[in-house]
Amino acid sequence: MAFTAYSRYRTIPYKPGQTEAFKVSRSKIEDFINCPRCFWLDRRLKITKPDTPPFQINKAVDELFKKEFDTYRDNKEPHPLMVEYKIEAIPYAHAELDNWRENFYGVQYLDKTTNLLIFGAVDDVWVNKKGELIVVDYKATAKKSEVSLDAPWQISYKRQMEVYQWLLRKNKFKVSNKGYFVYTNGRLDLDGFHDKVEFKTKVIEYNGDDKWVSPTIKKLKACLELKEMPKSGSDCQYCAYAKSRTELTLKYLIKNKQIK
Repeated sequence: MAFTAYSRYRTIPYKPGQTEAFKVSRSKIEDFINCPRCFWLDRRLKITKPDTPPFQINKAVDELFKKEFDTYRDNKEPHPLMVEYKIEAIPYAHAELDNWRENFYGVQYLDKTTNLLIFGAVDDVWVNKKGELIVVDYKATAKKSEVSLDAPWQISYKRQMEVYQWLLRKNKFKVSNKGYFVYTNGRLDLDGFHDKVEFKTKVIEYNGDDKWVSPTIKKLKACLELKEMPKSGSDCQYCAYAKSRTELTLKYLIKNKQIK
């Protein structure tokens, strides 16, 4: 599918019963899991959640990691991090890799049972000696403690990797359950900035299980078809804010006799 076609899918809300395939990103699947109501408002009515500031430092780290691993990809050699962590693989070379990494394109699969075109942009793909593809995700942060995947909110990182594994499998690739997070941490223990930030990188292994993806996509499609708004997610801060603001606004208007 051409990039120009995607802009049309992006701007037109979903219409119940439509026959044209509807494009759903990996991040929108995560939005649906977190709050069906916010997802429905976004995809059906184009009422989106407030944007967060772009993480430009993280974006820069991603781009530099890609350039670095691409050097070893071209040479068909393992990156020093792969050697250090005893990962028997090399960066994977494929004609579609640049498209797979493109935010508004990514790895794509048309799910014929729902007529949803699912896509997600991977950071990197490696290949092991068995010919299995390994999904790799770059992460960047800056904190005093060691990076890990132990925090409850990091379930979204794990689901992200599992969607990518699912997409590659749907494209007929042999994919390892084992993936890796190349997680780099900006050092806070130095004596100053000195016009640079130093990072310490850790490679974290994660064994994915994508069995949840197909059932979730079916539920997501059912949500898109609803005539009425679904319930909010149990911990959705956006819905909690919208509800509180509406209640306070009504109280204010009634108190000031602007409405009855």
